[in-house]
Amino acid sequence: MSKNVAALEPQIMWKNFCDLNAVPRPSKKEERVIKFMQDFGKKLGLPTKTDACGNVLITKPATPGMENRKKVTLQSHLDMVHQKNNDTVFDFDTEGIKMYVDCDWVKAEGTTLGSDNGIGVASIMALLESTDIAHPEIEGFFTVDEETGMTGAFELKAGFLEGEILLNLDTEDDDELTIGCAGGVNVSGEAFYDEIEMNQNFETIHLTVKGLSGGHSGMDIIKGLGNANKLMNRFMHELMEEVVFSIIEIEGGGLRNAIPRESNAIIGVAKKDLETFTKVKDQFVAEILAEYKDTDPNLTFVTEAIEHRSKGASVESSRKFITAVYAAPNGIYRMSPTIEGLVQTSNNLSQVRMKEGKAEVLCLCRSSVDSEKHDEVRTIKAALSIIDAKVTLDADYPGWTPEPSSKIVAMMSDLYEEMFDQKAHVIACHAGLECGIIGTNYPNLDMVSFGPNIRGAHSPDEKVQISSVQKYWRFLLETLKRIPLKD
Repeated sequence: MSKNVAALEPQIMWKNFCDLNAVPRPSKKEERVIKFMQDFGKKLGLPTKTDACGNVLITKPATPGMENRKKVTLQSHLDMVHQKNNDTVFDFDTEGIKMYVDCDWVKAEGTTLGSDNGIGVASIMALLESTDIAHPEIEGFFTVDEETGMTGAFELKAGFLEGEILLNLDTEDDDELTIGCAGGVNVSGEAFYDEIEMNQNFETIHLTVKGLSGGHSGMDIIKGLGNANKLMNRFMHELMEEVVFSIIEIEGGGLRNAIPRESNAIIGVAKKDLETFTKVKDQFVAEILAEYKDTDPNLTFVTEAIEHRSKGASVESSRKFITAVYAAPNGIYRMSPTIEGLVQTSNNLSQVRMKEGKAEVLCLCRSSVDSEKHDEVRTIKAALSIIDAKVTLDADYPGWTPEPSSKIVAMMSDLYEEMFDQKAHVIACHAGLECGIIGTNYPNLDMVSFGPNIRGAHSPDEKVQISSVQKYWRFLLETLKRIPLKD
């Protein structure tokens, strides 16, 4: 099936995308893709170097007649989000992504596609190996661990890059020029509880929330998509008002930057309350299917009696945990008062776990305003204080402050209108792009981010539009032709 993808235009880019997608490349396990990129640069005979954390830089001289233009850094990240549907049999550690063409879209078979940010990586590879594309001196800069910590950007040292202009190829709408983004911080809560013996008077029931749309916890947070952790907890909150039960275990959500699509829980319900349990469950299912019919049409809530479990949290510990998760914020905290339609601050309740005496709640909080981000963190801490959780923060990264007067932004904005007879949307976004972090060590870099139409990133519904890739590619090539002269 991937052969059909490799035959698409521009072939030089799609061929590289297929080669890249044959290499397993989860965040924090990028050894194979780092070597793949090193070998690629060396095979071309281009200067190739790697820094201490695994970022790869491949430099290529200007084509004839372009030597007097400013040097350009083309940047994308090597890692991808690994997510699959429950019924998909796939080993991300050993298998390449299985792709296919569906009308005007490239998709994957039950997994994430890796177009975020593989299309950007493949575009840079195509430019580095090209023999007939005009460009100034370029350096292809490939970062690691963008998706789970921005590690490559954080560990980047001054002096590694030499470009004056940075083109980040990690935007997901082909009519946008991104000039700013939100910062973020990981928030982790951990608490402990005593387990109790559960006698035969309790029925053990397995609960499943599944079929939610999921998506990028920054770009898609504005869509009001269902969060599996919140929905599971909402059911248990409604249940505890009517029924005596204990939580045996919960496992919900996955990666911090993905809106949770699934949650599984096992509870022990007093047998005398089973009729009431069914009544509450039926009412809950009717409510959520009605509420989420537009955003999450495949939402399913399933309950099943299973083999008896002998241990679980006490009723009181269960109540406290449910209350804490219920109080924890999720979704939009505040919209930007100055940029229409921009989420300013949000939180993704990404993972909820409770098992064998240990409870965990993990979040990713984003904001373009640092003070508001930390106010949101305090809100999370307040909620988790109900279970006396120890709350820690990590991977706190800055936002990217927009520079609307940027020369490269002005040039590309004019070029977009000239080429496509409409104005580009010059925006800031609610995703965590690496530009803000890179800019801390390279404050004079003139930066902009753009890319083709990608939908459903971070979920198995991820897809990239073929015609949009062609549009983006033409825009990228024309941009390189018009890079300003050196000062």
